[in-house]
Amino acid sequence: MRIIHFFVICALVISAAYVYRIKMVSTSRMERVVKLRADIREERNRIASLRAEWSTLTAPARLQGLSQRHLNLKPVEANQFDALKNLPPRPPNFIKPNDPDPIGAMLDTIEPQTTGSISGSAAPALEDAQ
Repeated sequence: MRIIHFFVICALVISAAYVYRIKMVSTSRMERVVKLRADIREERNRIASLRAEWSTLTAPARLQGLSQRHLNLKPVEANQFDALKNLPPRPPNFIKPNDPDPIGAMLDTIEPQTTGSISGSAAPALEDAQ
């Protein structure tokens, strides 16, 4: 009878230690989750402040004022553009007008790759396997 009591007491002590270990692990993981959530909240606040700063820095009125203050830019005038007759000649065309498309011909020689979807020619192969 004493041996049974001894084994029962040992089992209770071991189970209590196991439950305590589980509690400590879960507590430490919960603390880590809380810390990670706080870090995420902090990073989101930083991102929001950076977005606000970016929108302030890229405001069109601010950029216009900076460009007028620091750059000697003049408005574009119509006489700054050249006439179309002064464009360089078109490069020579190495493919005759009635020849087939060489890139299209290369693509036609490539075998189609299967993507794993069940459609087209892959469906009969699956039916034969069953």
